[in-house]
Amino acid sequence: MHNYLPKYFTFIDKFNKEFLEKLSKKVAIIYRDNSNKIDLKIIQKLNFFCKTNKRKLFIANNIKLAKILDCDGVYISAYNKKLLRYDISRKKKFRVIGSAHSLDEILIKEKQGVDLIFLSPLFYNKKNNRSLGISKFNLLSYKSRIKIIALGGINNTNIKKLKMIKNSGFAAISFFRNKT
Repeated sequence: MHNYLPKYFTFIDKFNKEFLEKLSKKVAIIYRDNSNKIDLKIIQKLNFFCKTNKRKLFIANNIKLAKILDCDGVYISAYNKKLLRYDISRKKKFRVIGSAHSLDEILIKEKQGVDLIFLSPLFYNKKNNRSLGISKFNLLSYKSRIKIIALGGINNTNIKKLKMIKNSGFAAISFFRNKT
């Protein structure tokens, strides 16, 4: 499998084969279960599916598990502010990606050695009562030396606005669920 970083990402918390089969192969998958319990069977099933179908898979906040299962990388959430260098002793194809909501968090992700930063929320959505908006997103993305992925509130109505921001791609949940 190639060692590139995709331009498109989606977050999932369960294995749904029908959804995954309909999803474009250009979309990388980030497994994140906010209940904080690890369901190894789901992750193994997802990992097998991704390897069989040549898809990129990232596990949220568990670098040890991501390495053991030989996933493509790990996703470090914004709340994870440990100043560990996640690039230490990793394989060449293993990538570390992370999220941020402010300049302080961007700087932390840079110190953590991530390869890509998800900056959010770009637009308003049901989950967040706030958004960065296009201007603030651009100001923050120009301050980072790492590639930025837009995240948050992206839908069919505002997807064209992504051309107005400095980004290397986007991540979404409901946008991809509504597309498939």
